Amino acid sequence: MDQIMTERVNQLEQWIQESDNVVFFGGAGVSTESGIPDFRSVDGLYNQQYAYPPETIISHSFYRRNPEEFYRFYKNKMLFPNAKPNAAHRALAKLEQQGKVRAVITQNIDGLHQAAGSREVLELHGSVHRNYCTRCGKFFDLAAILGMEGVPRCECGGIIKPDVVLYEEGLDQTTLQKAVRYIQEADILIIGGTSLTVYPAAGLIDYYRGKKLVLINKTATPMDGRADLVINEPIGEVFERFLKEGE
Repeated sequence: MDQIMTERVNQLEQWIQESDNVVFFGGAGVSTESGIPDFRSVDGLYNQQYAYPPETIISHSFYRRNPEEFYRFYKNKMLFPNAKPNAAHRALAKLEQQGKVRAVITQNIDGLHQAAGSREVLELHGSVHRNYCTRCGKFFDLAAILGMEGVPRCECGGIIKPDVVLYEEGLDQTTLQKAVRYIQEADILIIGGTSLTVYPAAGLIDYYRGKKLVLINKTATPMDGRADLVINEPIGEVFERFLKEGE
């Protein structure tokens, strides 16, 4: 990390030390360091060859029309049961325990924030750990889905659907409204591991009213000009230092 970036991380550290109202909003880049591929990176899902583009396969209409193909892709490319939380997940959980971080808002569906110990996690796009029978509503965990061949079915015969937001589906309004409220009231808003190009999630930045908007991403984003602090480093490296403090 060069001198300028080190100074910026020092600034972030100082801001967090002085605050008890930090909100974190994260995207796919938060989980790439846990071995979960980013959708839009060069080696991400969107650059893999399938009979259909990934956007098509993980759309609501395709899921309804061709659940076999949907589930083959979903199980192969979107489930990572052995992934472990990385330094960013663990540091955010620690900062929540210290009364610094009020909420984590995530676009990820992997449940790694909860696995690290974060309690107030708003999952904009749902979670692979929650699955429901579309006929009777019975709940199934991830292990149950992984243990079933082909299209997972309930004992009642209904197809089990993951509680994840597919293309063509709307975000859960209650979760979205809660996220907006946290962002509006935040002292510091840290946005990490997202290119801020996916709406409506990217639009959440517009609700922040404070003067400490922090963007942490390996590459530039369209919102960098609006930020009070921009750190172009891997998010795990930035948060690593918060784990070392007080050990």
